[in-house]
Amino acid sequence: MNIPVIMLIVASLSLGTALEITGGSDFIANWFVYFTASFPMPVILSVLMLLMALLTNVVSNNAAAVLGTPVAINIAIQLGAPIEPFVLSVLFGANMSFVTPIGYKTNLLIMGAGGYTFNDFVKLGLPLAFIMWIVLSITLPMLYF
Repeated sequence: MNIPVIMLIVASLSLGTALEITGGSDFIANWFVYFTASFPMPVILSVLMLLMALLTNVVSNNAAAVLGTPVAINIAIQLGAPIEPFVLSVLFGANMSFVTPIGYKTNLLIMGAGGYTFNDFVKLGLPLAFIMWIVLSITLPMLYF
């Protein structure tokens, strides 16, 4: 068993629970809805996915998913929309963790072993993340709205 990985998962789950218990997920959802409520639902999903894609590249993808899921549920409830596309938007965004070596632990291993730089990840990962974001921003609303 890899103790640091287990600790990362436990810490991520604790953060998600704390965010829900303290009302932090409600606060973030209220803020998000305040700024995006006038947009069409596909745009709101796309913005949420983009924010998760940005977050996942500075924290672990597990942490981004655990933190984003309760917020996505609250956003969907406030908008009177189905919850599933919002959760999927968070999960897809949280898995775009290849723009930086920080976003995923394997990226750090590859960076060290392969002699890659931070910029190598950005040069190759950013276009891939952009393509995924565009494709999923089109596909996800087609399935739900």
